[in-house]
Amino acid sequence: MTTRVLETKSDIDMLASLLRARKLPCTVTVIQGRKRSTEQNRLNRLWMVEAAQQLGEYDAEGYRAYCKLHFGVPILRNENEAFREQYDAIVKPLSYEQKIEIMKEPIDLPITRLMTSGQEKRYLDDVWDHFTKLGVKLTEPEAA
Repeated sequence: MTTRVLETKSDIDMLASLLRARKLPCTVTVIQGRKRSTEQNRLNRLWMVEAAQQLGEYDAEGYRAYCKLHFGVPILRNENEAFREQYDAIVKPLSYEQKIEIMKEPIDLPITRLMTSGQEKRYLDDVWDHFTKLGVKLTEPEAA
């Protein structure tokens, strides 16, 4: 699978050349926006550690699984048809406990890795709202 972020006319020309060289048939998917940033990913991981330290009910991986399931999955199901179809066919029938487990390592179902930076921003906003309402002091994004 080839993933490219197109920002210039030259990027488009290079992708067109790549596609011309491909054997047909092939399927192309275009997603508006760019992939989430490493800064967004780092902030998400930091917040999971902070939630675990302050709430103590779960470890950081447990809170990460919870957030992926409760905040990430709805975003992707609403905005990514292929994700929604596969999720609904394979994951949705599972029990809540099974869903939480597949969000964790070692399976680590990709959720935020599939997001654009805009989707990840909305995800992080939801995580912020959830944990700060529980009294968790999270690192401010500008300070991270």
